[in-house]
Amino acid sequence: MKKRLLSLGMALMLTAVAVTGCQGSGGSSSSGSGDSAGSSEGSFYIGGIGPTTGAAAIYGSCVANAAQIAVDEINANGGINGYNVEYRFEDDVNDAEKSVNAYNSLKDWGMQILMGTVTTTPCIAVATETSADGMFEITPSASSTDVIDGNDNVYQVCFTDPNQGSASADYIANDESNNVSKVAVIYDSSSVYSSGIHDTFVSEAANVGLEVVSDTAFTADTNTDFSTQLQKAQESGAELVFLPIYYQEASIILQQAKSMNYAPIFFGVDGMDGILTLEGFDTSLAEGVMLLTPFSADAEDETTQNFVAQYKEAYGDVPNQFGADAYDAIYIIKEAIEAAGATPDMSTDELGAALTEAMGSLTFEGGITGDSMQWDENGAVNKAPKAVIIENGSYKPMD
Repeated sequence: MKKRLLSLGMALMLTAVAVTGCQGSGGSSSSGSGDSAGSSEGSFYIGGIGPTTGAAAIYGSCVANAAQIAVDEINANGGINGYNVEYRFEDDVNDAEKSVNAYNSLKDWGMQILMGTVTTTPCIAVATETSADGMFEITPSASSTDVIDGNDNVYQVCFTDPNQGSASADYIANDESNNVSKVAVIYDSSSVYSSGIHDTFVSEAANVGLEVVSDTAFTADTNTDFSTQLQKAQESGAELVFLPIYYQEASIILQQAKSMNYAPIFFGVDGMDGILTLEGFDTSLAEGVMLLTPFSADAEDETTQNFVAQYKEAYGDVPNQFGADAYDAIYIIKEAIEAAGATPDMSTDELGAALTEAMGSLTFEGGITGDSMQWDENGAVNKAPKAVIIENGSYKPMD
């Protein structure tokens, strides 16, 4: 049965993640909600999976932390349908096998709903498991269409890779402030995430009048020296370099471009979010970098500012887009549970079916990563992207 076109509401629950700041210490944690408001009889068990150690820890830790904030708010305000939330988050070190092991550990713990996983390759592996179990799953940040294809129980809060690629090309082509016509692309051909964005960007660029004058790749085994790719981009006359990659490699590219005296416009996607908090990185190198992201911590709306203030107070850091998506994911699940009239005594597959059914008539309003979110029949989110530019060491919204 295919997912119906949906709108999203607010939802999920979590409670307790022992992670410090966006860097996190990893591991897993669990906490009940016996001291919180809500029913003392029965709780919903929500699990989370993502990297809180290793190179991608900045993503998983922020997801865990932001979800914790949402869970605390929900439990403090009476829970969901009068029931509290039990939450546990497991570290998968951005590894597919470890992610499946984490999933099994969470099932042994009693998990009924999964908020995760955080990164794409592990999520593809775990989505196979949740689909077989009939467990409702919503990933805040795993963006490949492979996560949702054929998995009627899985939904995304983040943009899919194809949507990021086409939206980036459209934005660049219509950005009159820079008037770019020649672009270069540097991407990770060993990454499902990067390759997916690359392919749709190149395709859409041709449709909107952008000329891709240099298109070069690297792999996970060759991600420390980008001099060849940068030289080709420079020699091709590229005015803008599109980087559908993660912030670790992007930081090296920016450093090496400066050493070559090559200063094009650099344009990234959501994987670039996190570069400003990368330990040892000179943030002045990112001045003027643009990226598409659904979240800016400097946005002036009350919901965003309240979330950012709570995050700073709890973890001493500024949340990134991955955390913002997780915060919304919790509330999305919460609203789906309420709409379904679900109760904790339902079996995993009964609960999964009820939430999938409820998603068909929900609209998620007031989220910090988008208003009036809707989903297509496969579970991909539809929301307007936002462009930000890095100025003076922070992200600034672009009009």
